[in-house]
Amino acid sequence: MDLRTQITEALKSAMKNKETQRLSTLRLINAAIKDRDIALRGMGEGDETQVGDAEVLQILGKMVKQRQESARAYEEAGRLELAEQELSEIVVIQGFLPKQLSDEEVDAALDAAIAKTEASSIRDMGKVMGVLKAKYTGQMDFGAVGGKLKARLG
Repeated sequence: MDLRTQITEALKSAMKNKETQRLSTLRLINAAIKDRDIALRGMGEGDETQVGDAEVLQILGKMVKQRQESARAYEEAGRLELAEQELSEIVVIQGFLPKQLSDEEVDAALDAAIAKTEASSIRDMGKVMGVLKAKYTGQMDFGAVGGKLKARLG
C-alpha cells in the first residue's frame, strides 16, 4: 500500500473514531500532498500527475522539520500549549515515515556512499548527497548529514 493510500485510510479511521487532533494533522498532510500535485500540473507535467512515495516522504520530512522549529520557537516564547500541539503533530507525521537510522547506521551509509561515488574532496559532496537521498529519503536528517560529510571530505 502506497503512502498516499495509508494516509487516506488513517484519515478515514480518525474520522470514525472522532480523533480531532489526529484528523487535523492528517488533513494538513493531505493538503500539502495535493498542493504538490497541483504544482506539478501547473508545470505542464501532465493532467494525471501525482507525487510518488519518494516525494510524499520529502513532504512529510519537511513538515516534521517545520514543526520542530515552531515548537522550539514556542518554547522559547513561553507558549508551551502551542509547543505541545506542534510536538503532537510531529508524532502523527512520523507515523508515516520510515524508521530513522541510528548514528552508526548513518556513518555506515556515509562510508558506503563515499566509496560508491569515489568522493575525495568537498566538490564531490553533491554526488554523495544524491546517492544518500536516493536511498535514504525520510530515514536521516540530511542537514546533519551534510555537516558530517563536510568534515569527512574537507
